[in-house]
Amino acid sequence: MKSCPTCKKTFTDPSLSYCIDDGTPLVSTDDYADELTEVGRGTGGTGTGLNPPPYQPPGYQPPGEKRRTWPWLVGIFGVLLLVLVGASIAAAIFLPRILKNSRGSVASSNENTNQPSNLNSNSNPIVESTPETNSNTNASVNSPAPTDKELVLTQLKDLEQEWTVANINADKKKLGQILGDDYVSPRADGKMQGKAEYIRTIERDTTVQSWEFRDLRITLRGDRAILFGKITFHLADRQIVYDFVDRFVWRDGRWQATGSEIKQVPN
Repeated sequence: MKSCPTCKKTFTDPSLSYCIDDGTPLVSTDDYADELTEVGRGTGGTGTGLNPPPYQPPGYQPPGEKRRTWPWLVGIFGVLLLVLVGASIAAAIFLPRILKNSRGSVASSNENTNQPSNLNSNSNPIVESTPETNSNTNASVNSPAPTDKELVLTQLKDLEQEWTVANINADKKKLGQILGDDYVSPRADGKMQGKAEYIRTIERDTTVQSWEFRDLRITLRGDRAILFGKITFHLADRQIVYDFVDRFVWRDGRWQATGSEIKQVPN
């Protein structure tokens, strides 16, 4: 049997060498008794001189002196707080500018897209028919060809209005958008001309004061449409009426002209 000289507990397990409470090396009860006897003899046999200091094993740290972690927590919290404050200040400074620039870009884009095709400022004033919104110019590039004949008729009538204005003003840029690259039409002498020649030879017409379309009808087959009708040009002293047949194809989300035939109706 072994005992602890510090806490005086005894242990019967022979494999223990240290006290399980304070870590003091254990001694055999027989050896410990002999030691007390010898010490008692040295102090007059009373045994009152025995007062060994408590044993402290290597690396022992008294309770209450653990490493403090709260300074680290305070430091980490302070860094996070500074990061949040900095991000808030940056957002308050730059976010309004970003939104302002974005809104300005959208407004400018809408203004350019929705700007109507008007006559040049130096042209004669022309009284047009009631303008209609041309949904053809606002279609998505990847959208399929419309199948509603009424919708297509409205779109092509709007496109005919833009085409007529471009012809009268000799607006080559606008004609380049309306006409497809495969456009062909007969000239006055009966020979066929392509898009490039049509645009190159177009001349400004200052005699037309207004015009109107009548008897419009279409045939629609998939992405191709044919528009039939009459157009009356009002000049200062007379009117000129034409029968026309215009062919269109749906490309890049809009209608493009691929051919036209026009014939004057006798008075």
